Amino acid sequence: MIYWAIIGAEVGFWLFIALGLFSRYVLKMPKLGVVFLICTPLTDVFLLAVAGYDLSVGGKAEFHHAVAALYLGISVVWGHKMIKWADQRMNHRFAGGPPPVRKPEHGRAHAQHLRSGWFRHVASWALGVSLLAGGLWLADWDLGRAEALADVAMIWTVVLVVDGVYSLSFTFKPKPEPRQREVSLSGS
Repeated sequence: MIYWAIIGAEVGFWLFIALGLFSRYVLKMPKLGVVFLICTPLTDVFLLAVAGYDLSVGGKAEFHHAVAALYLGISVVWGHKMIKWADQRMNHRFAGGPPPVRKPEHGRAHAQHLRSGWFRHVASWALGVSLLAGGLWLADWDLGRAEALADVAMIWTVVLVVDGVYSLSFTFKPKPEPRQREVSLSGS
């Protein structure tokens, strides 16, 4: 049941975004577009309610509950950025807006971009692990009923640390600008 709720939440999230941007740029109804975009967090509330209910009625906390917490942590923290990404592309395509901003690939701007992404990852992790702890609480702190939640929290922590080492390494040694080929005027 939880897997279907996760799939439904993801489909609902992108459906609300698509309807919001379609209303805004194709139908030229920006207020309706805002209504749809405001509805995107409802998918997270739906998933949280389904997973919480399943645990509160005595269900064993399994891997799919952990995936739901992971999804919610990422969706809440990154959702606005995903909407902005899609909005820039629709604005450019249908409303003559400027081309989407490309992420920096070199130098200090690249390092800042990676740091910013890692800080978002930390926020996603903090929210997701808090939800996993909430799942443990609903399971009466019984690791026999909620071992999968603790396992996912450990794995996600390792991934966070590896991402941090990689992302922050560019702060100390930024990726250099590519060298321009020197064009020889002598022809040799």
